[in-house]
Amino acid sequence: MNRQKKRSMVSRLLALMLVAALVVPLSGQVLVMPASAVTQAEINDLKDDAAALDAEKKALQEQLKAVQADKSAAQQKKSLIEQQMNVIQAEIDNITAQINSYNDLIAQKEAELAEAEAEEEKQYDLFCQRVRLMEEEGEVSYWSILFSSSDFNDLLDSFMMVEEFIEYDNALMEQILALQAQIEEDKSQLEQAKADQEAAKAKQVAAKEELAAQEAEVDKLIAQISSQEDELEAAEAKLKAAANAMDAEIKRLEKELAAQISNVVSESGFLWPLDGGYNTISSLFGSRPHPLTGKPNNHTGIDIPAPRNTKIYAAKSGVVITSTYNSSYGNYVVVSHSDGTSTLYAHMNKRNATVGQTVKQGAVIGYVGTTGSSTGNHLHFEIRLNGNRVDPIDYFKDKTLYVTSGGKKVLLEH
Repeated sequence: MNRQKKRSMVSRLLALMLVAALVVPLSGQVLVMPASAVTQAEINDLKDDAAALDAEKKALQEQLKAVQADKSAAQQKKSLIEQQMNVIQAEIDNITAQINSYNDLIAQKEAELAEAEAEEEKQYDLFCQRVRLMEEEGEVSYWSILFSSSDFNDLLDSFMMVEEFIEYDNALMEQILALQAQIEEDKSQLEQAKADQEAAKAKQVAAKEELAAQEAEVDKLIAQISSQEDELEAAEAKLKAAANAMDAEIKRLEKELAAQISNVVSESGFLWPLDGGYNTISSLFGSRPHPLTGKPNNHTGIDIPAPRNTKIYAAKSGVVITSTYNSSYGNYVVVSHSDGTSTLYAHMNKRNATVGQTVKQGAVIGYVGTTGSSTGNHLHFEIRLNGNRVDPIDYFKDKTLYVTSGGKKVLLEH
């Protein structure tokens, strides 16, 4: 083989190496995929939170067993069940977050797997091109290059060049093998993530069924509680004490969050806190017979019946200063407004607001329920002006409202 032909063969091999170099790093390092935005560690943190909620739920179950046999402790039992319901709801929310995180993780793993498979196919195609070229150019081989050397120095140069070709081919094969290993690992992780997600979904279904059973248990207790007048009178006294304590707490928190509250511009009017169809009031503000004991009582707000889990809207923009549970008001939220008013929403089945949160008028802050001292699903709604309770009806002069009287619904004159 003459020198000119030899150089032509070498040029073709070098050209093919340059094409490969555009795709394959000669370092022989495994392709590094971008780090996942959602990691298994983050999902594990959510699982740890779920375990803590499960422990809290079991502790409440133990307390519940202690009063199960005593009918006179029905109110305490109802309160414990409602607290347990809150924990179960938090558990459901936690599992939902896990499922959403698995959705992101699965999408990322699928993208990484597709990228690795595409890269592996590209590298394999490149390797096949090199093999086919060498087969087509049958006279081009490492041995023919070596034995075509004109002298010893030329042999040494050819040997070094061939050695580089061999090293490059080995690096290319190692790259392909590494990509194949990575693909298998990505597939394994993807399948595991899908299996974990399915397990989380099954647990969520079980938690929702448990929550429904607890809600049914509360409904049964309501009838039992209604017949226990002495206990209800004690509960009413407790309610008054809780209301007084709550008034003091509202004033304290309004002072503490005064700067934040003043920065939220409040609307001039109030929005009705339920959908327009629920505009019948079962109990007005002021003096009335207590709905449970039948004895004279001063009602601190208005009661608006609505089905369980009906959305409750913030009547005015402001800052959430209370979002908690007690045995009297059940789950309740208080929002303070920059015009000196505050609104309270009680007996919620579920709260959807956190302390310190800024909410806009019309934001969903919870859902209708019958938690606390209550015998049916309704919203207990209060308005305070400069810390003093006022009749909420006075702020809805232009709204058509009804009130139940003598078992009938009549138009409310206001």
